[in-house]
Amino acid sequence: MTILLERPSEQLAPAPVAPRPPRRVPTDVLVVGGLLLVVLLIQGWNITGYPAVSDDEGTYLAQAWAVQHGSLAHYTYWYDHPPGGWIQLAALSWLPAVVAPETLAVASARLVMLLVTAISVVLLYVLARRLAFARWSAALAVLVFGLSPLSVTLQRQIYLDSFAVAWALGAFVLALSPRKHLWHHVAAGACAAVAILSKETILIVLPAIVVAVWQGTDRTTRKFSLAGFLCGLALVGAVYPLYAVLKGELLPGDDHVSLLGAMLFQVHDRAGSGSIFTTGSGANALLDSWLFYDAVLLVGGAIAVTLALAVKRLRAPALAGFLLTLVAMRPGGYLPAMYVIQALPFFALSLAGLVEVAGRYLLADRRGTWVYGREGRRIVAIACAVAAIGFVVPRWYDGDRTALTTAANHHYASAAAWIDANIADPRKTRIVVDDALWLDVVEAGFEPRHGAVWFYKLDLDSAVRAEFPNGWRDMDYIVSSPIVRQNRTTLPTVDTLLDRSTVVKAFGTGEDRIEVRKVNEEGQ
Repeated sequence: MTILLERPSEQLAPAPVAPRPPRRVPTDVLVVGGLLLVVLLIQGWNITGYPAVSDDEGTYLAQAWAVQHGSLAHYTYWYDHPPGGWIQLAALSWLPAVVAPETLAVASARLVMLLVTAISVVLLYVLARRLAFARWSAALAVLVFGLSPLSVTLQRQIYLDSFAVAWALGAFVLALSPRKHLWHHVAAGACAAVAILSKETILIVLPAIVVAVWQGTDRTTRKFSLAGFLCGLALVGAVYPLYAVLKGELLPGDDHVSLLGAMLFQVHDRAGSGSIFTTGSGANALLDSWLFYDAVLLVGGAIAVTLALAVKRLRAPALAGFLLTLVAMRPGGYLPAMYVIQALPFFALSLAGLVEVAGRYLLADRRGTWVYGREGRRIVAIACAVAAIGFVVPRWYDGDRTALTTAANHHYASAAAWIDANIADPRKTRIVVDDALWLDVVEAGFEPRHGAVWFYKLDLDSAVRAEFPNGWRDMDYIVSSPIVRQNRTTLPTVDTLLDRSTVVKAFGTGEDRIEVRKVNEEGQ
């Protein structure tokens, strides 16, 4: 018997699926990635070696250490600056201790600033593109901002201004979001508030951020966006005065520090730096030091922000730089050494933006059509680039080379290592140091505040004086550093310690020397 099997029905073969083309990396990502690599390489090279560590850096790092241990400062927090900057530093400062545990604490903590610089670089590029910069001019702004000797020197240091700049740039980027979403503008206000809580002087650029919100909103929804921006600013910014209220430290009193008292000191009682135009004043000397590092960006940027006010799309960043310049030029106020950090991104944006505007004016007709053809434009662009590089590079070369090759912190590191290895019982020893060394001696075993004593507090903090009723006689050692010696004749207890102590170990010579001195009650 034959069984016939039915042939299976033929199924239609599925249509071949075309392979997906490989996803291309956006050009802007490639550009900003390359720029980031260049800037971080230059700013990161020799970051622990130059410049010499400063007392401000040590103070902010010590305050970050205090945050990690449950307090806002390693001594009484007196509202000199809002604590936002060193709270951020506290969240990141554990990383350098893992990467470079044997390095001077302040020097190794500078690695955190590379992350802050990286964020600022990306935000600056994004902001430039949102201001309708071409890629080449956005890249120019980033390179000017990141490679100036002023930037390479100051941005690698632990300064609150760098944190404030990153948040301010974030506020500008959100304010000019192409989506024009209400929540972007609320977030811009929040970012502006965090910037102010990082360093209060960035408040100066707040009108420029408002201009950016105005330009980045639709006319029909502008009032809602402005209201949202102000709500974000107020809600986040209110955290600081609310903290003072809850602590009972908003208003001045006889037995406590206060927010209002600190503000009055900064505005009214603090000694001014004089005018930048008065020879011999502190502000004039500071201006000279900035010009020494980079006159190109400083002078060119100050001129550029003034001219760029006439260009609508450049007006917001130009206004920020212009306001910062005006405040620096005011007579009689206090001008901090790191203030210029806040102006650098706006100077760079205005310079690069004006270069692009000038190029379009010279090379295009009124309808925006390029008049010299592609090859002609390339020739003109290359010629201009070569001329600019030939002018700028020689002026930047020495400053950047110094930053990349100078070992300015060797003596500090040697002193910290010697103290760790040679003072036998740090738990029972009291040593007076500047804040650049404070965290190193704490990590060497000295008791915070009681054993490791910040020299500045011995004379100026009544709570510290109460802890040491015998004054200089309660101390065992003092480390004489350039930071300590520059305060000679202004701190009587410290002066007495220097006079009534003998050198047990010295590192270096001249003005940069570091001396570990043992206190001798009989004096010598």
